[in-house]
Amino acid sequence: MRCMIALVLLALLWSSPKAAAETANQYCVAKGGFVVARTPTFNTNGGPQFPLSGTKFWCQFNAKDGSSSISVLLDTLVTPKPTLAALAYYAEVPFTAKCNGGPGSCYCNQLGGTDAFGGINLSGGGWVATYNSSDVLDACIFPDLSSIDAYGLFYHSANIIRGKNLNGRLRYKNPN
Repeated sequence: MRCMIALVLLALLWSSPKAAAETANQYCVAKGGFVVARTPTFNTNGGPQFPLSGTKFWCQFNAKDGSSSISVLLDTLVTPKPTLAALAYYAEVPFTAKCNGGPGSCYCNQLGGTDAFGGINLSGGGWVATYNSSDVLDACIFPDLSSIDAYGLFYHSANIIRGKNLNGRLRYKNPN
C-alpha cells in the first residue's frame, strides 16, 4: 500500500505545473536555446511602457554569430501535437505583401495570426523581456494560442533562417 501511495505522489509531483515548466525549460536548453520571460506590453514605441497581465516563457535561439534570433513560446516548442504556429513555420507560405505595416506583422496576419496590441496605432506593443525593457519581441499569436517570432516566421517563408532552424527543435515534427 505504501508503495502505491508513493507512486501516486510521485506521479502528482511530475504532473505539476512547476515540474512541467522545468521540463520545458530543460528541453529548450537541450535544443540550443535559452528561456526568456516576456510580458505583453502596450506603448513600446515611445513614452512610458504599459505592462499587461500574462508573463509567458519563450525559448530564444540565437545564431552562432549572434546576428539574429528566433523565439517560440515554450508551450509551442514542447508540444508533440500540431500547433498553428508550428504548421505555419513548416509550411513556408509565400508572402503576398498585401498590407500596410511591417513585413513580419503583415505575414502573421496573412497566415491568420495577430501581433496587434490595441489595434492599429502608433503606440505599438509587444512581448518585452523582463530583464531588458528595450528587448521587444513581435510575436505572431494564432487562434490556438500557439506563438512564434513574427519576423522569424516571415524570413523563414523566404528560406532565410534567423537564429537557428526550428526543424528538429520543435517537438512536433515537420509533417512534410
